[in-house]
Amino acid sequence: MTMTKLKPLVFFGSGPVGAATLIGLTESGFEFEAIITKPRLAHHKGPMPVLDWTINHNISVFTPADKAELSDVFRTTSFMSGLGVVVDYGIIIAKSVIDSFELGIINSHFSLLPQWRGADPITFAILSGQKTTGVSLMLIDESLDTGNLLAQEKLTISKMDTAPDLTKRLISLSNQLLGEAIPLYLAGDARPYPQDTNIEPTYSRQLTKSDGQVNWGKPAEITEREIRAYLGWPKSLAKIFGKQVIITKAQVVEGESDGILVIKCTPGWLEIQELIGPSGRTMSGADFIRGYKR
Repeated sequence: MTMTKLKPLVFFGSGPVGAATLIGLTESGFEFEAIITKPRLAHHKGPMPVLDWTINHNISVFTPADKAELSDVFRTTSFMSGLGVVVDYGIIIAKSVIDSFELGIINSHFSLLPQWRGADPITFAILSGQKTTGVSLMLIDESLDTGNLLAQEKLTISKMDTAPDLTKRLISLSNQLLGEAIPLYLAGDARPYPQDTNIEPTYSRQLTKSDGQVNWGKPAEITEREIRAYLGWPKSLAKIFGKQVIITKAQVVEGESDGILVIKCTPGWLEIQELIGPSGRTMSGADFIRGYKR
C-alpha cells in the first residue's frame, strides 16, 4: 500500500512534540484534511509550533480554545477523514468528537502503558530510575490513557539521558511506529488490544516551577535524576556559595574529594559538573569555583 492511496487524516496537536510528529508524518507521505491546534492568545509571545507550521501549508486549520469549542467545531463541520491522530495537543477531547471518526483517534503516548499515564511520562520515567520506557499507540477514550493499544515498542533509558535527549529518541520511535501502524489499521490489518491488566498503572502529573528547586536533603541519586529530568523545564535551581544557579549536569560520587565542586546530600555526594551561573553563562563546576567562591 502506498501513502498516496491513504485517506487524509485529521491531526490534533499544539506543542513541539506535536509539530515534530506532524513533520515526520508529512515527510513519510501522509496527508491531512485538517489540523486542529490551540489558538495564539494575545498575551502569548513565544512560538506555537503546530500553528506556526501550518502557515506555509495549504491545509485547513481550526483553533478551538477549549473542550467546548472543539466540540462545536465538529458539530458544525463535516470531516471526511475516518481517523484522527493526536500528539501533544493539550485540550481534552470529548466522546462526541472521538465518535465522529469511524476508526477513532490514535494517540502516541511516550510510555509503556499502563505505566505513566498522564501529562508527563518522559520526566517521570527518568525520575523513577527505570531502565526502559517506550511508545504506546493507543485509541483514545474518555478516561485517562486507558484506551486499547495498536502498537507498543520499548526504548532503553541510559544513565546519561536527560528529558530533552529522551524526548528526541521517543519522537523518532513514535514517528516510525505511526508510519507503520496507521496504514495497517486503515487497511483493517491491525486490531486494537487491551492494555496489560497484570501491570499496575502508574500516573505522571504536570510539573510546576517549584519542582525544580533542588533539595539537598534528598539522596544524591534522586537529585541527579531530577537534574536530568528537569533540564528542559522547570530546570534545577539551587544556591551555591550564596549564588543562584541552574544545575545542568551532575554525577553521584563516593565522597567530598571525588570531584571539584561536590555537594553533600542526604545521603550521598553529588559532583556539579556543569551549571548556568549568575551571569547566565554555562560553565563547569571548576570555573564556577574560580569565579564565585569567596
